[in-house]
Amino acid sequence: MSGGVGPVEPGEGTRAWETVGASGVGGSRARPAPLPGLLGRHRRSVPAALTALALLAGGGLLWATRPQERQRAAPAPPFPSQVVNLAYLGPLSVPPGTRPRTFALEVLLGVESGPPVTTTRLAQPYDGIFLTSAPRSPFRTKAGSARKIVITMHVTDCGNVPRDVGLPFLDVTLRNARAMQDHSFILGSRYAQDLSQALQVACSNESG
Repeated sequence: MSGGVGPVEPGEGTRAWETVGASGVGGSRARPAPLPGLLGRHRRSVPAALTALALLAGGGLLWATRPQERQRAAPAPPFPSQVVNLAYLGPLSVPPGTRPRTFALEVLLGVESGPPVTTTRLAQPYDGIFLTSAPRSPFRTKAGSARKIVITMHVTDCGNVPRDVGLPFLDVTLRNARAMQDHSFILGSRYAQDLSQALQVACSNESG
């Protein structure tokens, strides 16, 4: 008889029995043995599973121990000019005995946030004026604080200073943990008026 159905694959849990004798009668019952195909697949799957577990464990360890640089990196501190405010307070009287053509103005320097800021230089743009400050630079100001600065100006050459200052400013060099910057602060119309008046008084007597 040609054709027919081939051998049926053993189902799950099927075991092969070894027989003794052709008739199967009187023979002892043999120990069941797992099918070679299933045993081979089982033996092959154990190392593969162990390898997969080892890779997963190793990957988890690397993820847990690798430095989280992007997550832990602190943001860079701000540039000093971004957190420093300079405000004009008004004119001051100079002490008796001060040399002629000298006058004083007071400003307030404050630091809003970030690391401390060091003021390394205070200057003004006119060649005919010599400027000093109290406190003298360099001086340091912490975040959340402000300090009053007395700006004393002495006119050395009236020919090199304007009599009517339109938009005066102070040049300030600032330094913090981020950078060092030169910044010009415009102090407003009241500062311009007081500076113009002080220059007019200082240079009103050319022989002074």
